[in-house]
Amino acid sequence: MVKEFLMKKLLVLSLIFACYTGKAQTLPDSVVMTIAGKQIPLSEFVFIAEKNKEVDLSDSKSVKAYVELFKNFKLKVAEAEDLELDKTDAFKEELDGYRTQLIASYLSDKDAEEAAAREVYNRGNEELELSHILFRLKGNIVSKDTVDVYNKALQVYNRISKGEDFDVVGKEINGQENDNIHYEYVHCLLPMQTLKAFENVAYSMPVGAISRPVRTNMGFHLIKIHNRRANRGRIHIAHILIAFPKDTVANSQSEVLARAQEVYQKAKNGADFAELAKQYSDDTASAQKGGELPITGPGEMVDSFEDAAFALTTPGQLSGLVKTPFGYHIIKLIEKLDRSPFEAEKKKLVRAMGQGERNFELYKVFDDRMKKEYGYVFYPEAYAELQALCNDHFPTDASFYEKAKQMNKTLFHVNGIDFPQSEFAYYIQRCPFSTKIYAGDFMQDVYNLFVRDIVTTAERGNLSLKHPEFDHLMQEYRDGILLFDVSNREIWTKPVNEQKMLEKQWIKSLNEKYPVVINWKLINKVKK
Repeated sequence: MVKEFLMKKLLVLSLIFACYTGKAQTLPDSVVMTIAGKQIPLSEFVFIAEKNKEVDLSDSKSVKAYVELFKNFKLKVAEAEDLELDKTDAFKEELDGYRTQLIASYLSDKDAEEAAAREVYNRGNEELELSHILFRLKGNIVSKDTVDVYNKALQVYNRISKGEDFDVVGKEINGQENDNIHYEYVHCLLPMQTLKAFENVAYSMPVGAISRPVRTNMGFHLIKIHNRRANRGRIHIAHILIAFPKDTVANSQSEVLARAQEVYQKAKNGADFAELAKQYSDDTASAQKGGELPITGPGEMVDSFEDAAFALTTPGQLSGLVKTPFGYHIIKLIEKLDRSPFEAEKKKLVRAMGQGERNFELYKVFDDRMKKEYGYVFYPEAYAELQALCNDHFPTDASFYEKAKQMNKTLFHVNGIDFPQSEFAYYIQRCPFSTKIYAGDFMQDVYNLFVRDIVTTAERGNLSLKHPEFDHLMQEYRDGILLFDVSNREIWTKPVNEQKMLEKQWIKSLNEKYPVVINWKLINKVKK
């Protein structure tokens, strides 16, 4: 769509033909010309002129050429409208799509979004090595349901605080409580790889520290930080895998080791690594490429494989035999690379943040600005009454709504309107858009979305008033679609060697068909 739009804009700048003299007629000071009875405002005329770097409004010759160009452009649009090209489904669909994109561009703060994404990117300059114990919460949880689980987590925290080893205790209790307690060692954690609450706490902790219970959407976690290290960047490697067979036994493992040692010796003695991979590797996908793997970063490979790969320092260097659950690997370093720069990661980061629980931090600056502009006032006492319901009822439960719909204290004021508790309760039933399982967190997410919906709806209604260029951009794009479609119909489908002559004849017929009046008095004022 963007490419087509650019083409349409270029067309406007290229259509300079014979001069025209309009009949004398008095036009309002705000109207620069009329085409087929339609008044063209001066603001639109100037808006398009200022976007065209070839137009100099202080130069008479340039202005005259631009007037001719603009007039012929509008004549073609008038013809398209006469042919009802603006009533086709394709036209309406394209224009609606552009309008949606244009509105979205006004309902955001790109600089603030970039800053939020950069903060996450910068956090990724460090990798964390940690262990954690999860005490799982299942299903939709209200406040009273968390007490027993929290107390169990706290008891384990107290054991560890008194001197017991974190990992020993974690392994001991792993799988207890009907498999609702889980211990995990994480060799490498980077931003956006876990839940936000977990990540925030983990990245705030020094090496050796142990957290108190941390609640996330999965349950309560105890976290211990083993190491914080600089991001190791990226590596490009090739490997040969001598795989363990299914149903591996000790004898077969020793046979696999013997074969791996034989291939390793060949590689060490200078045999072509790519040919060895094609001949011996059980990783058939990479074997066809001489063992070559895609460029990868930390946290994306099996721990032992990753450590061995990143330990290589010189292109062409071979690892020893590296054992993983898949078999024995021989790794060759092709290239070591720095971490991808922020600009390369920005788009992916912004998209990921916008689609998950981090959307509130991504859009926070814009949301806060909108609330300020529309006079947002929050009444915490009214919110606390709804929060109290979360002790016994999940916000999407019918029982929650039955109680909340009777509550009519003002929850917040925005854009000159008071919004009662009951209206928010109804919104929860209609738009329960949160993945949180804890009642209070769920309600907070939906509340934030409710306020955002109200202020952005108000902002949509005020776009033309606050941003006068919005209507000009919509008009320009609308006319551009029609120009493209009518030109394609009248000229571009004809033989190339005839198009120039047909264009000239078409312009002449349009000037004869549609009345045109140009307000030269006003245009001359613009020149000055």
